[in-house]
Amino acid sequence: MEKSRLEMKVGLFVAIGLVLLAVLLVQFSKGTSLFRGTYSLRLHAVNVGGLKVKSGVLLSGVQVGTVSQIQLAPDTKSVTIMLKVYKDVKIYHDARFVIEQAGFLGDQFVSVIPTENFPPALTNNADVDCQEPFNLQEVARSAAGFIQRLDGTAKKLDAAVTDLRAQVLNAQTLANFSASITNLRVFTEQAIGAVKGINGIVATNGSQVGLAVSNAVYFTTELNRLAASAQEMLATNGANLTAATKNIEDLTITFKQLAADLQAGKGLAGTVLQNQELATNVQTIAANLSITTSNLNRVGLWGILWSRKPAATNTFKTSTSPNRARP
Repeated sequence: MEKSRLEMKVGLFVAIGLVLLAVLLVQFSKGTSLFRGTYSLRLHAVNVGGLKVKSGVLLSGVQVGTVSQIQLAPDTKSVTIMLKVYKDVKIYHDARFVIEQAGFLGDQFVSVIPTENFPPALTNNADVDCQEPFNLQEVARSAAGFIQRLDGTAKKLDAAVTDLRAQVLNAQTLANFSASITNLRVFTEQAIGAVKGINGIVATNGSQVGLAVSNAVYFTTELNRLAASAQEMLATNGANLTAATKNIEDLTITFKQLAADLQAGKGLAGTVLQNQELATNVQTIAANLSITTSNLNRVGLWGILWSRKPAATNTFKTSTSPNRARP
């Protein structure tokens, strides 16, 4: 009898221990409590990374549920994540769902980030989009590509520097640069000497420089007076200048009309210019006058009025005796 009572006590102790062990397993396995109700949410993501079933769901860092199921979509392009969230926890429709990682190498979990908490709240079996987790390997691959491009750029830069040193920073260029520096130094020394010479001239001929400046000032003053006088004259004789300008304009018009008449053959001058016979006669008269003036200059007025007899052209000898008669 005592043996059966002992066995009963041992069995009761083992049963109580198993119940406590089950409760502890549920509590420490990130599972939902046996005494709290839950509702389901369906998350849709492109990639879940290393998220597993029974992973936690954290709202502002506090666990409010677990991942109950992960299903691959029929098109294999997305994943559906089923969440179990405590009924007493309200998650509004503007909240963000992100798959994050605890630490650098820790387990992944679903993080719920509240924003403005605009109603309505999410209900059972609501569909929500989830942001895929941070992919360190993808970042590493991108960084590797960036490093390769950076290495290529560095090689090109090194080649450019090498070409620059070979073509620009060669011995001849450096020698020319050194000569330019030397010439610049000589030029600056000469410029300093010229400035000193100018200072010496100014110091020696200060009175003459002052007189020249005074003369320049006086000249500008007189020039201003001349300009004022010219302006006054223009203001006083404005009407006369206007009349003179008008007369010049009328004279120009008259000359234009006269030229037009000459071209048209009007008047004596126009007739002379347009009549070819009359023009020829005038040219003949002018030629005769030229010959007459030339003879006048050569033989004088009496030589023109009393012309000489022409010389004899007979080659036979004639008698010079006055008393001898012809046969």
